[in-house]
Amino acid sequence: MQKIKSLFLIGIVASVLFASCSKNEPIIPIPEPPVVIKDGLNYLPEAPDADKELTITFKAASSSALYGYAGNVYIHTGVIAEGTWMYVPAAWDQNLDKCKMTKVADNTWSITLSPSIRQWFASGETSVQKLGIVIRSADGTKKGLTEDSFVTVTDSKYTGFVPAAIKNAPLPNGVEAGINVVNSSTVTLVLYDKDKNGAHKDFAHVVGDFNQWKLSNDKSSQMFRDDASGCWWITLEGLDPTKEYAFQYYVGTKAGETIRLADAYCHKILDPDNDKFIAASTYPDKKDYPQGGIGIVSVFKTAKDSYTWKVNNFSVKDKDNLVVYELLVRDFTDTGDLNGVMSKLDYLKSLGINAIELMPVQEFDGNDSWGYNPCFFFAMDKAYGTDKMYKDFIDACHAKDIAVILDVVYNHATGSHPFAKLYWDSKVNKTASNNPWFNVDAPHPYSVFHDFNHESPLVRTFVKRNLKFLLDEYHLDGFRFDLTKGFTQKSSTESTASAYDASRIAILKDYNAAIKAVNDKAVVIMEHFCDDKEEKELSLDGIKVWRNLNNAYCQSGMSWSENSDFSRLYTGTNAMTFGAYMGYMESHDEERVGYKVLTYGNGDLKTNLVNRLKSLSTNAAFFFTVPGPKMIWQFGEMAYDVSIDVNGRTGKKPLHWEYQTQNKVLVDTYTKLIALRNDYPSLFASGASLTWKVGVNDWNNGRTLTLKSVDGKEIRVFGNFTTAAINYTTPADGIWYNYLGDGSQVKTGESITIPAHEFRLYSNFAKNK
Repeated sequence: MQKIKSLFLIGIVASVLFASCSKNEPIIPIPEPPVVIKDGLNYLPEAPDADKELTITFKAASSSALYGYAGNVYIHTGVIAEGTWMYVPAAWDQNLDKCKMTKVADNTWSITLSPSIRQWFASGETSVQKLGIVIRSADGTKKGLTEDSFVTVTDSKYTGFVPAAIKNAPLPNGVEAGINVVNSSTVTLVLYDKDKNGAHKDFAHVVGDFNQWKLSNDKSSQMFRDDASGCWWITLEGLDPTKEYAFQYYVGTKAGETIRLADAYCHKILDPDNDKFIAASTYPDKKDYPQGGIGIVSVFKTAKDSYTWKVNNFSVKDKDNLVVYELLVRDFTDTGDLNGVMSKLDYLKSLGINAIELMPVQEFDGNDSWGYNPCFFFAMDKAYGTDKMYKDFIDACHAKDIAVILDVVYNHATGSHPFAKLYWDSKVNKTASNNPWFNVDAPHPYSVFHDFNHESPLVRTFVKRNLKFLLDEYHLDGFRFDLTKGFTQKSSTESTASAYDASRIAILKDYNAAIKAVNDKAVVIMEHFCDDKEEKELSLDGIKVWRNLNNAYCQSGMSWSENSDFSRLYTGTNAMTFGAYMGYMESHDEERVGYKVLTYGNGDLKTNLVNRLKSLSTNAAFFFTVPGPKMIWQFGEMAYDVSIDVNGRTGKKPLHWEYQTQNKVLVDTYTKLIALRNDYPSLFASGASLTWKVGVNDWNNGRTLTLKSVDGKEIRVFGNFTTAAINYTTPADGIWYNYLGDGSQVKTGESITIPAHEFRLYSNFAKNK
């Protein structure tokens, strides 16, 4: 091809020379040689220059999602500087004319960045050395190439900062990775940087409010290197103890890689893309994002804001008789923040629950999330409130004798986490193979984002340090660990992931021991769903495991007998350690029972609200009367009937606080059943005995439950889950009371009719007034 082009040019030059011999002949312009467009991205010129225009042409191969696409095509592009896409003209879902490409042939589109690359991006004095490019459809659902593309650019005008040679010095005594406050005017910043192979970056600096965000090779910016500890460090003096300082690490290699990092251990971050959408009522007096920052920045203050706890001696009284209320702050009230939750604490107290389990509130990507996309574990998410508001909420719960359990996510982190960014493979958009904290790919089949390697001592230290911090700083009463099945390096599939894994048990016991060392009364719950032997081994270490009975209670609620056996709820069924099952009828991960009864209920359940509430009440009667801790997913007590898929599985769900009044009969049933547990704890202690008939074979004649305490108290429950009335004979022995009714004494041995969907609960003791 090069030879053909050369012959073509020789011919053109010869013709021009011939023409120039005659003054009367016009000069013929030299035509451009024909351009061959290959599949994928094409650049003209092939070696882009920051101060010249660049034409980018994309030709969709037959395997491309844009092949045969008839709609408009846009370029999503930015200047890649310090590991970040900068000067991106439009958001992913924003279709600007500036970024619209022109169709030049079938499956081929083109755009020219003019008058120059630098001017098109308006990148100012930033050195333009690389562009990131994605070609997408108008709605953003189709990408021309699966992976992000990058092209190198020559910039002769701005060279950027040139780091000096490494300066070596031993790490000061008594400091650790992160932000170390030495005194009210001095801080030492420490960044761990040592990959799996023992290598490290070629330079590390800090930029922030303390040096006017100016990179330099002096003592205000360049960090020292200590190979023995694997750390970079710098001590900053002369700081104002009343001021918050924003800062970032600037690290990279001589090969041209540069990265801006926030501190993984900081207690507060500033996010240029999301903080601006947080209401002032939720987070008043937000610190402005600094002009010199690139991406997320970390914040420190040498004089820590003091907090005076009103309740200093709170502890969980009985871990085995907890009634936990799982709560998503975003969807609980119209404000979607801690202010809203605080306004409902009296309601939650009146319900009788003794613990609140907050779905993840450590900093996650964006502001609108369930929280299982964590990026900074030592900072509470500002989308819900200030640090003080979190403490006020916990203190207020403790004042009402309500424990606070935090849902924590240590299986994975997003790409925004500093550990992920430090060793990142941009070609495949994953953590790099030399990353000492993360696996490139999860060994288990449940992976989301980037999978932590819990066999790594670095990860163990990080997690245990975070657990201690949360317990000490926020006076939390325990944790619910997300996806602990994934805490292993053992390769598995869907069919083998739940099999007994001794290495996973050792990891989880190690974390449990770290929690006990700080607070031996803390509650530890794990979403595990593994081999029975493994869960029993964890239970012997004091760990509770989630017990999912959603399908059974959905079936019984809908009045369908198939798969409606409740027996798995009780530890006595399989000789599990008493109190080890955190049982639930629904959680954030399952479809609402109320929705399924409304949508698929048998008989008139789909149209008859009164009967739906009766059916859900009968479910509750065979749930709360079973010994062992129980969990309610928010609004389950109100018969919340909005599907999990509304607005997308993790999307915001509509509020229906009017259900508190409309469906009061169910709220009252929950309240009374929880009160039974609180008022008569001996019935739910380890010495109590439970006998029940709740299998599929027990459907037609009604289900029964008998619970006896060691001090002689006894309750009996009869439930009719069918669509027709059932005859029942009241207890024939002793004196019995209609506990959930008016409390009156009932006639013994009397044949009565229990209508469809209803239950009766009798006690051999009069209810406390």
